Amino acid sequence: MLRTHTCAQLKVTDTGKQITLCGWVANRRDHGKLIFIDIRDRYGLTQVVFIPKECPADSYEKAGQLRNEFVIKLKGLVNKRPAGTINSKLATGEVEILAQELEILNPSLTPPFEIREDIEINEEIRLKYRYLDLRRTKVFNNLLLRSNLYKVIRGYLGGKDFIECETPILTKSTPEGARDYLVPSRANLGQFFALPQSPQLFKQILMVAGIEKYYQIAKCFRDEDLRADRQPEFTQLDIEMSFINEEDVFSLTEGLMKLIFKEFKNIDIPVPFTRISYKEAMEKYKCDKPDLREQLKMDFAFCWVVDFPLFKFNTEEKRWESEHHPFTAPATEDLENLEVAPDKVKSRSYDLVLNGIELGSGSIRIHRQELQEKIFNIIGLEKEEIQKRFGFLLEAFQFGAPPHGGVAFGLDRLLAILSCESSIREVITFPKNSSTFCPLTSAPSDVEDKQLKELGLTVRKGGK
Repeated sequence: MLRTHTCAQLKVTDTGKQITLCGWVANRRDHGKLIFIDIRDRYGLTQVVFIPKECPADSYEKAGQLRNEFVIKLKGLVNKRPAGTINSKLATGEVEILAQELEILNPSLTPPFEIREDIEINEEIRLKYRYLDLRRTKVFNNLLLRSNLYKVIRGYLGGKDFIECETPILTKSTPEGARDYLVPSRANLGQFFALPQSPQLFKQILMVAGIEKYYQIAKCFRDEDLRADRQPEFTQLDIEMSFINEEDVFSLTEGLMKLIFKEFKNIDIPVPFTRISYKEAMEKYKCDKPDLREQLKMDFAFCWVVDFPLFKFNTEEKRWESEHHPFTAPATEDLENLEVAPDKVKSRSYDLVLNGIELGSGSIRIHRQELQEKIFNIIGLEKEEIQKRFGFLLEAFQFGAPPHGGVAFGLDRLLAILSCESSIREVITFPKNSSTFCPLTSAPSDVEDKQLKELGLTVRKGGK
């Protein structure tokens, strides 16, 4: 290692030790012949003082060249700060380093904004220079929160015998409500992969495979208009289980959320969560994502919304379509109404709502081929289209598919709530802006004609 300690590690008990630190210059102050700098790494800050008689001439000269965000390595002695100069706001505020040797590992241009917490910075500039934005403590802490949340999730589900499985990113276009992102295939000209809107079909096939308990922290992609709580690529916790009913999903989820809020907010979330029917939510709150904080007198009010209708009628296309998705099982008591009165059929689906925000959604799935085909028929899919889109799933159902169900949660939304951020862009490492554009890399962008030719594609200019 280039360093012996981090910039948040040294205490009064280290006085007299010779140490080596590496990091960025957070600021520099000249006090006559004394030069002070704060050196910063991901852990914190340490004050360093360069004194001419204590520091070799070449290192002292280099100290005079330092500017904010230079990357440096320095050796020195830990010294107890003089009385009256202790900084109680810093973990290292009782000590300073008497510099003995300085090496400039890399200089820096003047940043387009100061790496400080107390200033407002235009979001477009922040995203263009995201690598600088991430050096700010608040932004970095959001990234750290995400990492720690993943550890808690993996520990909880691993302790309950779940298997973490990865599913394909290049997959088949099976539209689930939003537009797909399509990827042309060079090896199969004129044909396309799609980026997954969710791992829905693969996780159901994993249940057919006998995995029984699956989870994945999954990247998902939807080509839709953006809002504060949407991104073209997002992360969800995807869970599926065999031989279960709704109560098993509720119990598992409530245990996880209780653990998360105790771990990160030190709050004891009461369980079980309130349950409210879709009908009651619409009648009482005029929406299917009710905010129950006032009613329940709680910073964080969870509730399950249940008994959604299985179908909704598309007045423009004059046909029924799925309220959630076509793999959701109908309520057993409503099976007789499937074909004669679709509007009266309830689903075995459920949404988890937190403070008026839909955090997750799930359902007990259809696991029998004949019922799945019947649902496809009701929503207007022709036999040929069913086979083309979902033939592999229907075939799998013929080889002993167990009853199964699951749920998926938007981790970006959960992280925004935990960090008290108004936009999920604040908790995503490299987010797109509101125009689905990456200011950092300038993506999406043009590609070379040679690449298009290899894919058998041409681009029509001017939107024609």
